[in-house]
Amino acid sequence: MRKFSLAILAGAAALVLALPTAAQETSADLGAIKMYLLGKTEELSAATATFNDLAAEFFALAEAADFDYEALAHNPAAIALILAARDAWITASPLYEQMEGIVAGVPSLAEYDVILDAGASGADDPVDGVLYDLELADGRVFERPGNLFGVTEATLWGTIPEYSSGVWVDVNENGEEDFAELLPDAYALLASAETLNQYAEELAASAEAWQPTELDAFTALVVMVPTMSEYFGSWKESRFVAGDDATRTDFVAISRLSDIQDILGGLQVVFVGVSPRIAEAGADYEAAIGEGLDNLYTYVADLYAQEQDGRVFTAEEADFFGSEAQDRAQEITGQVSQVAALLGIELAE
Repeated sequence: MRKFSLAILAGAAALVLALPTAAQETSADLGAIKMYLLGKTEELSAATATFNDLAAEFFALAEAADFDYEALAHNPAAIALILAARDAWITASPLYEQMEGIVAGVPSLAEYDVILDAGASGADDPVDGVLYDLELADGRVFERPGNLFGVTEATLWGTIPEYSSGVWVDVNENGEEDFAELLPDAYALLASAETLNQYAEELAASAEAWQPTELDAFTALVVMVPTMSEYFGSWKESRFVAGDDATRTDFVAISRLSDIQDILGGLQVVFVGVSPRIAEAGADYEAAIGEGLDNLYTYVADLYAQEQDGRVFTAEEADFFGSEAQDRAQEITGQVSQVAALLGIELAE
């Protein structure tokens, strides 16, 4: 993965001269980190725009049918649109995960992580939950419903009744009512898709305006690397481990293990960008941190490959592997914190 990251950064290096000089007054390649982020936000905006277009087409089809979902369930065009919308969502979600290490780890951008991918609903977290309301064209309002990838996923895969039409559609054509075979509420799908695209574009604009600093990069590493136990916990509670006993309404379309890989990949980009500065504190630090991130990525990638091959992990195994991943992450974080102290970079407590 580090070879891939280096290739990305090498390609971005030619563009660094176009960035403000504040991003160049250090041996760290902060401009390359920004270019990586800008590339991902551009891709995310395009993917969410496609998703929004498909949601609008489904809404138009539903409106033409006077919102008769029973009729829509037997309309091949409606089914094809929902499947296409799911594919668009599955394209968009990993794009965000690939930059989440930067977005969530940089204080000036972190609000977008709450809105797009990490924030709880106002009901679940009145203090730190999302602040936006989802306003539907028919006048309904879902107040502070939770992060937008979670809302759109629940709408598309039918895990939250309020976002569903309640009408079964035989997606896999086996004659049985299986999981994820409820048509979405067209109003909820359109509103959530529009709002997701809106905030994806706002994130892109904020990323463009962002002037990265060494503090930003080191903060992203020390904040986001030691989050393994949280991510493995959500994997344990998801359908990928808990099966039909899962109570989560999210992480049903993509395994959390895939998300963790993507997050770590983005953090490797950050590491490569600041590695020249880390080397100034000592070549051993640079080697140890780089190797630690590589090994952690490989550790998660191996688990994901096993899952893709059909292995279903138990809750106990999820706890064990999560604990091991967290221990590795804590060691890396400790090394990064030591380097920051040696370089005089004051990280927030």
